[in-house]
Amino acid sequence: MMLCLSFILMLVLVVGTSLGAAIPQDALKQSCSLSKYQFLVPRELKAVQKMKEHFEDVMLLSGHKCNIRLFHRKWSTSELSVPDRVMLVEAELDLAIAVLRLPAAPRLAELRKQPLAFLTQAREDLRGCVAREAPSHHPSGKLRHWLQRLQMAKETETAGCLEASAILHLFQVLNDLRCAALRVQCT
Repeated sequence: MMLCLSFILMLVLVVGTSLGAAIPQDALKQSCSLSKYQFLVPRELKAVQKMKEHFEDVMLLSGHKCNIRLFHRKWSTSELSVPDRVMLVEAELDLAIAVLRLPAAPRLAELRKQPLAFLTQAREDLRGCVAREAPSHHPSGKLRHWLQRLQMAKETETAGCLEASAILHLFQVLNDLRCAALRVQCT
């Protein structure tokens, strides 16, 4: 009986090792695929639009004014390298997710749920790509300058102004996400 168990154990080890050698190690790594973000699902876009419209209505009633120009850039996302695009969108999504998690009135809180879930998933997918494809990538001068502006805004702007800027520019963030997903085909 002991000999039989030893033989079975040895057989399992040999077969397991053979299969492991037959499957390329790259195939075992999860690939970086952002293709699902090339064409966004209309349901997700509608949810973002509804939330944005409601936020605009609330903002108009409050009379709150902000002069943050964080999303006004002199360059387009397509001018960046593919790793820079991914880093840009990851930073934009970090900001958007942070402001969508801020306390809000019940109606706005409800409208935020679906966009927040979608944006959080997109950010996780992007982070996986950065970790696999460009873990030591250094941003270009353009992107580095914008990331510094983003950091400065986080330190100096009010939460309300950051929220307004991020929510009002969510479609720009989604376009940047699409560009990152398109990789070199983004023009």
